[in-house]
Amino acid sequence: FFFFKQKTAYEMLRSLVGSEMCIRDRERSLQADFCFIKAWKADKQGNLIFRRSAVNFAPEFASASKVCIAEVEEIVEDGELEPERIQLPGIYVDRVVKWSGYQKIIEKLAFSEEGQDSKGPPQKPSLRDKIAMRAAKEIKEGMYVNVGIGIPTLIPQYTPKDLDFTLQSENGVLGVGPYPKRGEEDADLVNASKESITVVPGASFFSSSKSFGMIRGGHIDVTFLGALQVSKTGDVANWIIPGKSVKGIGGAMDLVNSGSKVIVAMEHVNKDGSLKIIDECTYPITGAKCCSIITVSYTHLRAHETPEHLVCRLLLEKKK
Repeated sequence: FFFFKQKTAYEMLRSLVGSEMCIRDRERSLQADFCFIKAWKADKQGNLIFRRSAVNFAPEFASASKVCIAEVEEIVEDGELEPERIQLPGIYVDRVVKWSGYQKIIEKLAFSEEGQDSKGPPQKPSLRDKIAMRAAKEIKEGMYVNVGIGIPTLIPQYTPKDLDFTLQSENGVLGVGPYPKRGEEDADLVNASKESITVVPGASFFSSSKSFGMIRGGHIDVTFLGALQVSKTGDVANWIIPGKSVKGIGGAMDLVNSGSKVIVAMEHVNKDGSLKIIDECTYPITGAKCCSIITVSYTHLRAHETPEHLVCRLLLEKKK
């Protein structure tokens, strides 16, 4: 233990870091007046539990708000929830509302084809499939892997059946499995792209903040992303097209700066024919010099092998 006398935390931090600091004595975090969260069950003390991947940022929202209103599927008597299963203590919850007649909706229903193995290439792979097949070769035994939206979602099905690796989803799932069969989908089991999923034996669920703790702590071995642009030095731009609205930045900025290996899987041109690999990104970048490998239409490129250029290591089979 360390004991400091007559020094504030700010003063101690300043003495360690130096006089030029971004922290200011009067800066304070924002506190919301109200937050509205969704949970599975509540007891009469306001203790909450969540179902499967539906935790999201709810515990953090509740702890950072003056008044938390929770909508739940079921209210039970005190003592019916096992204490070790409670994910949000009632001290953070001010109101509990039980809903009825509400239909859960899965925003992006995704299914595995009947009779198709969850891993393995289709008989007639498309160009996107070929890109995913090559990118999948970068997954090694025992890796923890994060895949983004677009072509990266195709990658896991092209890994060898006997390859042991673990898929992580930013919304709080470790051990993501293949898409469900029709009729087996669960509205409380989705990935960060809001697609229906399954989980593998040994999977776990947790809050989004813990998920980003895994990412920021460097526990993810490889990240697969789509991109709008990639520069010759490995800069990646994938979160916004200027002038178009977006729902949010997403988790890519954390992923590309986490220390994990970053692989971009994309087609080499946009729908309008403009190139995606350029000298310098013209869109706001997600991360600077963060990309190690780019797998694009017909080509497998590596960044940082030379100061000024991308290096072609493989030509993929051209579309006939």
